[in-house]
Amino acid sequence: MADSARMNPGSKGGSPEEALFPSTLRAVAGRGDSTQAIDPLVHDKMRLAVLSALAVVTRVSFVDLKELLGATDGNLSVHARKLEEGGLIRSRKSGSGRVSRTDYSITARGRRALEGYLRHMEELIAAVRKPR
Repeated sequence: MADSARMNPGSKGGSPEEALFPSTLRAVAGRGDSTQAIDPLVHDKMRLAVLSALAVVTRVSFVDLKELLGATDGNLSVHARKLEEGGLIRSRKSGSGRVSRTDYSITARGRRALEGYLRHMEELIAAVRKPR
């Protein structure tokens, strides 16, 4: 009897890994196909927090976002720039000099990325909680 059949009765073959681990779990380990892999741009704790905050408001200022997330200027700046470079958020600067203000909003691409990430996490949770 093949290992995969022994590990998963009724399976039609395949690798032992396929029999033991649902595709969602393999994706978490970085071993799934690219459509199931966790997006590292979204998965980072601070960037996920930024996207989540922007998903529930139309626009938020840098100062308010920094306060909400308990971030430093430098930390938030770096992560916001990465999200903006990835097309997930947009920034709008207003004013000039010492009274400038930067506002952030989520883009349609950012909303899709966040939704995909949340869907992936829901699938992972369901797979982990599935009775054995």
